[in-house]
Amino acid sequence: MAIITLTTDFGEKDYFAGAVKGAIHSELDEVKIVDISHSVSPFHISEAAYIIKNAYKSFPKGSIHIIGIDSELTPENKHLAVYLDEHYFICANNGILSLLASEIKPEKIVEINIHDRVETNFPVLDVFVKVACHLARGGTLEVIGKNISEIKYLKQFEPLVNSEKNQIIGHVLYIDNYGNVVTNISRKLFENVGKGREFVMSARMVNFPEIFETYSDAINFEVEKDKRGEEDGKKLAIFNSAGYIELAIYKSNPHTVGSASTLFGLDLLDTITIKFE
Repeated sequence: MAIITLTTDFGEKDYFAGAVKGAIHSELDEVKIVDISHSVSPFHISEAAYIIKNAYKSFPKGSIHIIGIDSELTPENKHLAVYLDEHYFICANNGILSLLASEIKPEKIVEINIHDRVETNFPVLDVFVKVACHLARGGTLEVIGKNISEIKYLKQFEPLVNSEKNQIIGHVLYIDNYGNVVTNISRKLFENVGKGREFVMSARMVNFPEIFETYSDAINFEVEKDKRGEEDGKKLAIFNSAGYIELAIYKSNPHTVGSASTLFGLDLLDTITIKFE
C-alpha cells in the first residue's frame, strides 16, 4: 500500500490540509496518508527542509512526500518531482530541494508540466496531489514532467568557516516544540574543523564551552537534586538526534518558565559562533 506524507505550513485551523487528504482519497481508495507537520512557519523553507529531511528516512522506500511550502507557481518557482534516496518528493523549486539533497544527490528530477490540464490557485491540492497519486499507482516521473539537472540552490543556509580554520559561523535553523534552538552546524563539520581543540560557542551573550551527547549528560546526578542547578534553568548544548548542535534549557517549559529560544533571545537565522583555540 502506498504511503503519501504531507509537510506544509497550512496550520490546523483552516481547511487546506483536510482538503488535500480528501483529494488524495478521492483518487486512491487504499492509501496511507501521514501528516509529518502542518506547523511549519509560513513560507519558511529551511525549517521545512529540516523537518522533512529528518523524518523521511523513517518511512519505507518508495514513499511519496508532498511538501507544501511556498508552492505557488511562478516563472521563478516551478514545480518539481524528485527521486532521491529511493523516495519521491514533490515540491516547488524554491531551494528546499537543495537543502534536502545536501548530502545525497537526486537520481532523477523532473519539472512538472501538467499545469495545462489542471486549473488551480491551490497547487498542492490540484497539482501535487495528481502527481503523488500518479506515482502511488506506479507511474513514472517522465509522464508528468521533463528531466532537468539544475535546481535553485540556497547557499546562504550553509555555515561559514574562516580561512584560518579556527571559527565557524552558523545560524539558527529551527526552533522545536520545547523551544530548543537547533543550529545548522553539524557534528561532522564541528569535528572536521575543531579537530579536538578547545572551543567556546557563543549565541548573543551566552557562552557554551562544552557539547553533550544527551540532555541528562549535563546534570551531575551524584549531587543532591536541589544543588544541581536544574531549578535555575541549566543551559546546555548537545548534538541532537539529527546530528546538529542544539542549544537547550534542561527540562524547560516554553509556556511557563521560558525556553532556550526566549531566555537566550534567539530566533530563526540568528547567528551562532564557535571559536577554536
